[in-house]
Amino acid sequence: MKNEVIKGWKAAVPVALGYLPLGLAFGILAARQGLTWIDVFFMSLLVYAGSAQFIASAMLSSGSAAAAIISTTFLVNLRHLLMSASLSPLLKHLSSPILAWISLGITDETFAAGYPEASGGKASPWFYFGLNGLSHFSWIVSTVTGCLLGSRIPDPEKWGLDFALPAMFIGLLLMQMKNRKDIIVALTGGITALVLSFLVNNSFNVLIAAITAAFTGVVIKNEA
Repeated sequence: MKNEVIKGWKAAVPVALGYLPLGLAFGILAARQGLTWIDVFFMSLLVYAGSAQFIASAMLSSGSAAAAIISTTFLVNLRHLLMSASLSPLLKHLSSPILAWISLGITDETFAAGYPEASGGKASPWFYFGLNGLSHFSWIVSTVTGCLLGSRIPDPEKWGLDFALPAMFIGLLLMQMKNRKDIIVALTGGITALVLSFLVNNSFNVLIAAITAAFTGVVIKNEA
C-alpha cells in the first residue's frame, strides 16, 4: 500500500507543480471578479475543474443565470466522458465503488499522469489515492492562495498568468507524445479545434476535436 501511494505521489508531482501557477492565476482572477476565498475553496473542493472554474467565475461575476452557468460548464466538461471511457477497460479489475471514487479525481492532468500506470492493467486504488489526493490538495491550496493575494496583484495578465492553463496543457501533451502516431493524433485534434473555433461559437469545438482525435487514434492503431 505504502509503495503504491508513493508511486501515485511521484506521478502527481508534475501535476501539482503545474497546478501552482494555474491555481494562483484562477484565484487572482476570481478575486478580481468578486469571489471570496471561501467561494474559491468550495469551488475547488467540489467542482475541481480548472477550465470550468475559470468560466463559471467569469459568468458569476457577469450575473449570468444559474442554468446558463451549469449548462456551459457541463458542455466544457463533456470531454471527461471520453477520458472515463478510455480508462474503464484498463481498470476493470477494480470494483464499481472504487471506480466511482477514482472518477471524482479525474481531470485532464491526472488522466494524463495516471494513464501510463493504468495502461499496464494493474493500477491499484492506492496509486490513485496518492495521485488524485496530492493533485487535488495542490489545486485547493494554490487557488485559495491566489484569491488571498488577488487584491495585491493589480495586473495579472502582465505576468502571463492568463496563459497558465494552455501552457500546462501543452506541457502535458508533450509528455504523452512518444512516437509518430501520437504526433498525428495530437495534430489532428489541435487543427480540428482551431478550425472549428472559427466556425462554432461555443465549447462544442473542443468536444468534436477530442472525438476526432480519438477516432484517428483508433484508425491508426487498427492499421498498425
